[in-house]
Amino acid sequence: MIRRPQTAGYVSSTNVVSLRQGLLPRHREYLMRWLQAGACMGLCDADVLDRNEYDEADIEHVLVWVRENANPAYMVRPEGMGWVLIDQIRERPIATYRTFEAALHAIRPVLSNGATVAA
Repeated sequence: MIRRPQTAGYVSSTNVVSLRQGLLPRHREYLMRWLQAGACMGLCDADVLDRNEYDEADIEHVLVWVRENANPAYMVRPEGMGWVLIDQIRERPIATYRTFEAALHAIRPVLSNGATVAA
């Protein structure tokens, strides 16, 4: 018999642990540095939309505005162990990246690739 751990009255019915990254303070700090550095390259604004506490399907993500469009041009969201870059205007995924920084670098390469912020 396999015993599953209980947490606050919740009993897990599976041994599968879903892996989902989230935006950490270091990601937010890097986002602000990237946005400031990219202002001269047409980056206008970015907004972090937090998870909706009432809807578990809603995922914390970042919307990015560029000078060419009044609507958000890009979305970066965690998926599994990677970060998906989505073209918001065409509503299509562009690519999946291993790091948050690499996804932002794909939008506008304004900071050195691989530059990270200490946690």
